[in-house]
Amino acid sequence: MTPESRSAYPGERLGLPESGPGSLAPMGRRLGALMIDWLISYGLAALALRLGLFSEHTLATAVLAIWFVLGVVSVRLFGFTPGQLVLGLQVVTVGGRASVGIVRAVVRGVLVGTVVPALFTDWDGRGLQDRLTATAVVRR
Repeated sequence: MTPESRSAYPGERLGLPESGPGSLAPMGRRLGALMIDWLISYGLAALALRLGLFSEHTLATAVLAIWFVLGVVSVRLFGFTPGQLVLGLQVVTVGGRASVGIVRAVVRGVLVGTVVPALFTDWDGRGLQDRLTATAVVRR
């Protein structure tokens, strides 16, 4: 396959299968996993608010901080966030490393948290956060 030719299916250029475990996750499942992670973060922030750990004025910042820490820690330790676990997804490195390192997890979290990089996808359906960190979200 030449560099300018299109692959037969998303993920082929990355060496991923067309379907089944290890294939690229569809956008809908990735968004669903993100929504589950946000709901968990809101719940934890509401609990912390109830316990008086911060004020109502800082609720949005607390939700974002909880979401970020939850995502970075879980991707680094397990390879998936709670939402990705529920929907059968995981984050893998494209280069074949066994797990996503802390630096990649932090960079991915920052880029997804800013929203805009995730809106720009390539032919494979990977957002800028995945291309810049050499990762992909695949089916488990």
